[in-house]
Amino acid sequence: MPESIKDKVAILGVGCTKFGENFDQSFEDLVVDAAYAAFADARIEPERVEAAWLGTFSPYAGHGKASVSLADALRLYGKPISRVENYCATGTDAFRNAAMAVASGMHDVVLVLGAEKLRDRPIRGLSWEGGHPYQHDGLTAPGVFALAANRYFYRFGGGREALAKVAVKNHHNGSLNPKAHFQMEVSEEQVLEAPIVAWPFGLFDCCPTTDGAAAAILCRADMARQFRDDYVLVKGLGLAVTSGRPWYDPTFEYVGFTATQAAAKQAYTMAGVRDPCKEIDLAEVHDCFTWTEISNYEDLGFCRKGEGAHFIAEGRSKLEGDLPVNPSGGLKSFGHPIGASGVRMIYEVVTQLRAEAGPRQVRDAELGLVHNLGGPGAVACVVILGNQ
Repeated sequence: MPESIKDKVAILGVGCTKFGENFDQSFEDLVVDAAYAAFADARIEPERVEAAWLGTFSPYAGHGKASVSLADALRLYGKPISRVENYCATGTDAFRNAAMAVASGMHDVVLVLGAEKLRDRPIRGLSWEGGHPYQHDGLTAPGVFALAANRYFYRFGGGREALAKVAVKNHHNGSLNPKAHFQMEVSEEQVLEAPIVAWPFGLFDCCPTTDGAAAAILCRADMARQFRDDYVLVKGLGLAVTSGRPWYDPTFEYVGFTATQAAAKQAYTMAGVRDPCKEIDLAEVHDCFTWTEISNYEDLGFCRKGEGAHFIAEGRSKLEGDLPVNPSGGLKSFGHPIGASGVRMIYEVVTQLRAEAGPRQVRDAELGLVHNLGGPGAVACVVILGNQ
């Protein structure tokens, strides 16, 4: 049986920039702000960092496909730095790799940083890199997930009203978060009457393209008290990859994502979680579109397949519900700079577990989950964090 790293890695500190259209900040500015916020929170000097992991999906303006952009921004020279790219699971996978390095004993103190500048790119949205143009021309993220949402509603019933409830909830949470891209409430009527992007998704069903960065400082759990008493522990990790061409898989049903199910199973096994609906106190999940959050409820085991619309309708995922989901505002309201999102979710769960989330604080939070889903549902990463 594979060795578990449960309780072997501690999170000493976290940092996060304001997410949004940060035209007045460069990639390096965002990296520095997030990293030094994490250094201050961890109560360490940058020199204590022995290695670093940079999560970035597609850096623009000369940052290349390497880790030198992190080294140059922080003057972190002469130390090992790895760049991670894994679709929208980039940030959480960078965290996973850093945690495994610490648990192995290779390093004592490390930095994980996710950063992205999407608003300055010369194209709208995200571009496909490689692949046959017959498959990719005209293919968009809203279009792909809209196909799955339509199939889901065809099979299980329901419709746009369920999606609107997700948007209303996450915009409400984002209105309580000073770092969120969108800090505004919306009504169900506004969501349902918004311009259609790709049926059944309207404007308020889609997360925005965003600039932002987030960071975390990890260390060996047995030395964490040298820095602070209220550190957070890594309880479980899971990563799963399925085909990047699900349309060629005759068993793929377009009503959920097996990558999420497999990654969650790995993380739950490592953390010793048997009933996530009862044991998880809060979750930051990948709501790139409102329907994706509904699917995530089911794939993560919060409810049975086909019951996600009831889960949101009953208010169970609200801040005051029995399993609050996306108390930060989620990708829908906080924004989605690809490489930064997973680390930002780590930031949120750590903040919640330390009871420092202010008006969006989840009551009695002891165990939190982070989840990212990337590509056409092909890559998923799940992280379980908990108090001591």
